[in-house]
Amino acid sequence: MILQKILDAKRKDIANRKLELPIDELKSRLWDAPPSLDFAKRLVRSSSGLPAVIAEIKRASPSKGSIRSDINPTQVAVSYEKAGAAAISVLTDKQFFGGSLRDLGAVKESVTIPVLRKDFILDEYQVYESRAAGADAILLIVAALEAEMLTRLMNLATEIGLQYIVEVHDERELKAAVDVGAAIIGINNRNLHTFDVSLDVTRRLLPMIPVPNVKKISESGIASREDLEHLGKLGADAVLIGEALMVHPDPSQKLRELLS
Repeated sequence: MILQKILDAKRKDIANRKLELPIDELKSRLWDAPPSLDFAKRLVRSSSGLPAVIAEIKRASPSKGSIRSDINPTQVAVSYEKAGAAAISVLTDKQFFGGSLRDLGAVKESVTIPVLRKDFILDEYQVYESRAAGADAILLIVAALEAEMLTRLMNLATEIGLQYIVEVHDERELKAAVDVGAAIIGINNRNLHTFDVSLDVTRRLLPMIPVPNVKKISESGIASREDLEHLGKLGADAVLIGEALMVHPDPSQKLRELLS
């Protein structure tokens, strides 16, 4: 399975990074991290009902290979902010997505909106690492985490000033997110086992979120103004868009078209 392959590689990567930078030294870097911004506060539908857009910087993917390996993340992030993005998502996995924490740090220094670290967060080390690199929020994927570890990572994130999206793909995972009290739930329209994509996942799961004040995000497979309008009517507070922006000759222009 693709997901298991990614997780196995990620655990090896984490082990290597712990040797390169011991956790005590990593924790000391938190003092120099920029103040965190309120990620959830930006996830608000417009007066016309359109979801906020979290615009993603994505160099590659396991399913598509290289998408845009030569991008300047700083330039893209600045153009996204000017085009109306509510927040920036930065993929930091190197092996499968071509990203890095360096990309995230560069983006954080260049924009005034919140920055999300999108990666496979499996260990407390990565939570400290995310904050030290300048992230305002992280992604926690239910499919990749046992319930106990999910809770531990959530608590640690809160403790050091990070917000988090708890990502789900099916009914069982959604129940797990609700049970742990997730304040922001991301519904991934991409099946992480097969990488198939369908907006039907959001259509099915979003009405099942019982807590009214939970922020609801639809992720993956969103490519048109019609998609945004439809998801807003369903009740999505925000959407996360990556490939549809990155494959366009001018990602910020594509974002303007979606939001105009």
